[in-house]
Parts: sequence; C-alpha cells; structure tokens
Amino acid sequence: MTNAIPWMVGGCAIIGLVAAALFAWRVMKADPGDEEMQEISRGVQEGAMAFLSREYRWVGVFVVVLAIIIFFTLDKGYMVAMAYVAGSICSALAGLIGLTIATRANCRTAQAAKSGVGPALTVAFQSGAVMGLTVAGLGLLGLTVCYLIFEVWLGLYNAPEMILGFSLGASSIALFARVGGGIFTKAADVGADLVGKVEEGIPEDDPRNPAVIADNVGDNVGDVAGMGADLYESYVAAIIAPIAIASAGVVYRAVGSKAMLLPLALAGVGIICSIIGTLLVRTKEGSHLHQALSRGTYGTALMVTVAGFFLTWYLMGWQRIDIFYALLVGIAAGMGIGAISEYYTSDAYSPVKKIAKASETGAATTIIKGLATGMMSTLLPIIFVAIATGIAYWRGEAAIPGGGGIYAIGLTAIGMLATTGMVVSVDAYGPVADNAGGIAEMAKLDPEVREVTDSLDAVGNTTAAVAKGFAIGSAALAALALFSAYIKATGLGAQISLVDYRVIIGLFLGAMYPFFFSGLTMNAVGRAASSMIEEVRRQFRDIPGLREGKEGVKPNYAKCVDISTRTALREMVIPGLLTVLSPLLMGLWDTRALAGLLAGALVSGFVMAIFMANAGGAWDNAKKYIERGNLGGKGTPVHAAAVVGDTVGDPLKDTCGPSMNILIKVMTIVALVFVPLFL
Repeated sequence: MTNAIPWMVGGCAIIGLVAAALFAWRVMKADPGDEEMQEISRGVQEGAMAFLSREYRWVGVFVVVLAIIIFFTLDKGYMVAMAYVAGSICSALAGLIGLTIATRANCRTAQAAKSGVGPALTVAFQSGAVMGLTVAGLGLLGLTVCYLIFEVWLGLYNAPEMILGFSLGASSIALFARVGGGIFTKAADVGADLVGKVEEGIPEDDPRNPAVIADNVGDNVGDVAGMGADLYESYVAAIIAPIAIASAGVVYRAVGSKAMLLPLALAGVGIICSIIGTLLVRTKEGSHLHQALSRGTYGTALMVTVAGFFLTWYLMGWQRIDIFYALLVGIAAGMGIGAISEYYTSDAYSPVKKIAKASETGAATTIIKGLATGMMSTLLPIIFVAIATGIAYWRGEAAIPGGGGIYAIGLTAIGMLATTGMVVSVDAYGPVADNAGGIAEMAKLDPEVREVTDSLDAVGNTTAAVAKGFAIGSAALAALALFSAYIKATGLGAQISLVDYRVIIGLFLGAMYPFFFSGLTMNAVGRAASSMIEEVRRQFRDIPGLREGKEGVKPNYAKCVDISTRTALREMVIPGLLTVLSPLLMGLWDTRALAGLLAGALVSGFVMAIFMANAGGAWDNAKKYIERGNLGGKGTPVHAAAVVGDTVGDPLKDTCGPSMNILIKVMTIVALVFVPLFL
C-alpha cells in the first residue's frame, strides 16, 4: 500500500487541476456584459499578457544560464538541471493560467454584480479558485513526478538533491514575478492615485485617468500572478524541506521512506480538502461576505487537520503519533498569523481607524501612526512561530529521538500550506473584484453595481492581508527547515559558533541584506512611479478636453502600460541577481559564513515582511475607510493625507514585503542545491 502513495498523491494533484479546469469553464460561460465592458476588459487582458510574455522572456534567459551552471558544476548536474527547468516551467504555467482567467473574469463579475452580491462573488471566487487549485495541482504533480523518477525508479541515494532543483526553479520564477509584478502595479497605482485623486480630484477608476488601465493590469500581474508564484514557491519548498531532512539519518533509519511520503500525502489531501472548501463559499443577499470566505478557509483547515491525523497514524504508527502535533501547530499558527493580519489591516478594528483619525492632522501623523502599527504587528506573529517551532521540535524529538525535532519543524510549514489551494483562491478573487469595480466605473454602470463590487473588494483587501500572513509565516518555517537541511548536508552541526568570526560576518551581512534589497525595490518603485506621474500629468496637460471629459476624447492608456512594463522589467534584474549570487559567493568562501548569512537573512527578513505587509495594508484600508464617508469622506484634506499614507504603504505591502518571503527561501535553496560545489 505504501508504494501506491506517490501515485495516489499524483492523482490528487490531477483532480485539483481538473477542478481548476471546471471552474475556468464555469467562469468563461458567464455573461461578459456589453461591448464597452468587454473592450475595457480586453485592454486589461492585452496589457497583462504583454507584460507577462516580456517578463518570461527575460526570466527565461536567467533560467537557461543557471541551468547551464548547474549542469556543469554539480554531480549529476543534468538531473538537477532538468528538475530546475521543470520547476520553472510549472511555476510560469501556473501564473499564465491564473492570469488568463482573472483578466477575463473582471467584466463577467461586473455583469454578475447587476444581479447582486451572490452572483458576483460566485464568478470572482471561481476565477480565484482556478489560480489556487492550479498552483497546488501543478506544484504537487511536479514534485511527485520528480520523486517517482529519482527516488522510486532510479533509486538515487541523493534523490532529494535532485528534487531540490524543482524547488529552485519555482523560486527563480517567483522571485522575478513578485519583484517585477510588484514594481509594475505600484508604479501604476501611485501614478493613478497621486495625479488622479489628489491633483485632479477625480474618482478612482475614472476613465479620464491615463493610468487607470495600467492600474488594473497591475492588480493582476502583482496580486494574481505575483502572489500565485509566491505561494507556489512556498508550497513546493515546504514539501521538499522535510523530504530532504528525512532522506537520511535518524528519521530514515526509524521509519524509512514513509517519512518522505508523509509530506506528499499531506499536500495531496490538502488539495482534496481545498476543493471541498471552495464549495462552502456561498452567500445570499444581506449575508456577510467575510463569513462566506471564512467558512471556506476554516472549513478547509479543519478537514486537513482531521485527515492529517489519520495519515500520520497510518504512515508513522501510533507510537510516533506525536509527529501530528507539528501539523496541528502549523495550521494553528497559520490561522493565528492570518487573524493578527486581519486585526491590524481591517477597518473593522481600531488600528486602521486610529490611522484614519491621525489623517485629520496631516500626512505626517498618518505615516507615523502607520509605521507604529506595522511595527507593533510583528509581536504576536513572531510569538506564534516561536511557539509552533518549539512545540514541533519537542514532540518530534519525543517521537523520533535524535532527529525527529528538525523533521517536525519541516512538517509545521506543511500544516500552514496544506490549504494553499483555498488560501490562494480567497486571495486571487480580490483583484478580480477590484477590476470589476474599475470596469463598472469606466463603463458608467449603475452606482448599485459599483457598490456591489466595492463590497467584494473591501473583503478582498482583508483576505489579501490574511494570505500575506500565511505566506510570511510559512516562508519562515520552510526557510528554517531548509536551513536545518543545509546544516545537515554540510555536516557543520556543532561547528556553528557565535564566536566564530566567519559566522559573525555572515550574520551581519545576512541581517543587512533584506534592508538593502528593500531599498533597491523601493527605489525602483519610486523611479517607475515618477515616470508614470510625469506621463499622466503630460496627458492631462496636452490632450485637449481630457480633463473635462469631452465626448470622444480618450487618454493614451497603452503609453502608461508600456512605462510600467519597461521600468518593472529593467528594475527587477539587479535585486534578483544579487539574491542568487550572494549565497553562491559566500558559500564558495566558507560554509560557516554562509550559515550565518542564511540565519541573519531569515530572522531579519521575516520580521520586515510582517512589518511592511501589515503597515501597507493598514494605510490602504484607512484610506478606504475615509472614502466610504467617514471623517469627511473623499475630496477633503483628511482624505488627501490618507492617500499619501497609502502611497507610502503601497510598495511596502505589494513589492518589498512579499519579496521577503521569496528572498529568504531563494537564498537557502540556492545554498542547499550548491552544497556539493561548496564542499
């Protein structure tokens, strides 16, 4: 029966992909609306696909170069290179599929909103489910095929090293997708907001704003393709980390290959539970949207918990059932981090309302209050991860003394990410609802339609913050497990000492790098936004009748899309290259210094990711809180101050913060893949 488990896991992955195809078919069957709505949607589609195709060409060059390096420098490098290319292709394909459906669901969601909240939620959420189940399905299917080839069929003693190549491929695409997509979306968003809302005093998504299409394109390339690639990479890394740890040593001697099969099996049942969870997302007129989405999210987590208990019992035996606690605390920590993110970023709670209140005394106090809120929000997530790590290690050692603790920490990340199919579904629906609101505004639909899409979008902002919390927490735990695998692979163990000058050098450089990386990406957003602002101002100045909304006068949307595309692609190269090269160079000097670099980057990057994501989300929802008529509403100095705060927060929550998740894992995976070269 154990030999059949990889095949059953592959079957679960295929079922997830079939479910994604079914959801895509249902979305495409929905009414796309009138010709004007479809024309606006096509503009978003063309802009998003143009960016993605150009981005993939750039990233393709990087993938080919790194594959060649792997091929010639590592033992059995051709196998690692093949897995690396496969991981890159699967990640890119997941982004392409998700973006294709999301950019076609926007007009259909706007059309469905004419019939009420329920139909609009159905279309938007089903489009998000396409992304969620594609991410989980392709990730798990790719890993399972690699496991079958390298471990089962070829019987390689170092099969996990080969499979790590797949994870590195996923990380490569995710790094550039997150950074490039984040720069694109924030350049467009800042340009549209500062010139449109503040300088010209026109509504959000007004068709007179030249950056409005670029803004809607950015929502998709940043929050659909970017977030999908982010969680795809976290998902794959979380599965491969405990497999790498269990491949040899005490854990393997205790339970054999069952320890390697457990992470795959948990991910497999997670996909099935996620499919069931998507069916729980239903709402009626007058009911609370957030409750519908929470029912799906928490219902999926509960099902994974129950299934995980029986899987652990079956594979590890009752005498080692304590391993289950690692899965349990991972799920609990993920939910806890999500709840804290919601508390600090939702306008239903006091932190966001206090930021909005601070806007009454100007932009400076708005920024001060937002920074303080983001900093304060780091406390509980860190405590949750620390407690989860401690409990997992304690119970893991009780189950398998001398090695089970580190293995259990790896399973904790699986606990957080077994529900990836559902988490990404809930997150990816938000940009679709936001785009639908833009189409409703530009196509001049009834105000009631915009109210429906705004209600979906408001909940989407909160769910996005929750998804970011999941991504951040799982990234930290996955990176910690990968770091443990690196220490094991290098045989350093007790040789790591805080009085070793090489470790200290690595720690300082590692702690610095997330700040330096964030500075690079913040400057990139600033430069791209400056170009966008100048272009939007030029069009308002030089196109007669544009400001007044004269009949037949339209802005040059394509020019703004092109500006965001060119600057994003150019600016993403240096941060991406440095993230890959820094562990390579440090490892070639000394493996202990590299251990310090990885540890410093992990701790520093984790805290920064929480701070930036929550501060940015809080500023965003404080602005929206005012726009709904509170504290004077739109067009007031209070609103202008809140827009400035939101502008500062935009690159934090959508570019720099999410990039931290990928950064800490990319550095660790690069180190782990190239261990044979360093030794």
